[in-house]
Amino acid sequence: MQIKDSTFLVTGGSLGIGKATAKMIVEKGGKVAITGRNELRLKKAAEEISAFPINADVAKPEDIKKAFELFLKEFGKLDCLINNAGIGGGWNEVTELKLEDFQKVYAVNVFGAAMMTKEAAKLFKKQNYGHIINIASTAAIKGYANGTVYSSSKFALRGMTECWRAELRKYNVRVILVNPSEVKTAFGDPDGKEKEEVPNKLRGVEIAHTIVSALEMDNRGFIPEVTIWATNPF
Repeated sequence: MQIKDSTFLVTGGSLGIGKATAKMIVEKGGKVAITGRNELRLKKAAEEISAFPINADVAKPEDIKKAFELFLKEFGKLDCLINNAGIGGGWNEVTELKLEDFQKVYAVNVFGAAMMTKEAAKLFKKQNYGHIINIASTAAIKGYANGTVYSSSKFALRGMTECWRAELRKYNVRVILVNPSEVKTAFGDPDGKEKEEVPNKLRGVEIAHTIVSALEMDNRGFIPEVTIWATNPF
């Protein structure tokens, strides 16, 4: 796709991977809206990267409706949805699992992404084109000890991605899954504090580069799934 003058809705765009991706798209001439739950942090990020802020929580159906209404009012059309919003939690052994941890994490990572995609897909089917990027994790490929809640939510996102891809290809919609390994961002920090950069660890910018590179391929082809590893994290 042509990034310049295309429109993008990035969820969870006030920090980390979402912010880095939105910034790179804006720098390439794209028109970007970012969503976020923390209004002050969202507005600060939007001003910093020249994006349009939408204070919304993807776990809330009324916020999803509001997000699309505000986006379309501002830009008129949607070319690409980037489902980046995600949370962690419930890092327990199987004997200590709690239903409320599943409900909290799935509300964002699974249900939020699904409902955002539902609304985007309605638009994409009408216009007969579109792009969906889902940010999963290497936890969507391989589970690990104490990762039942988070990893299963990303496995679910990976499965939904395959379903959406099968449904939407005939409408010229590209659905791409991106699996970052460990990225030094504010993920998991309750205060949203970005982690200090480590020379041999991934940053948000590497994931942003991957997303933008995949999108810039001519629309006749697409990369169904891509995984990003740090070259030598040890």
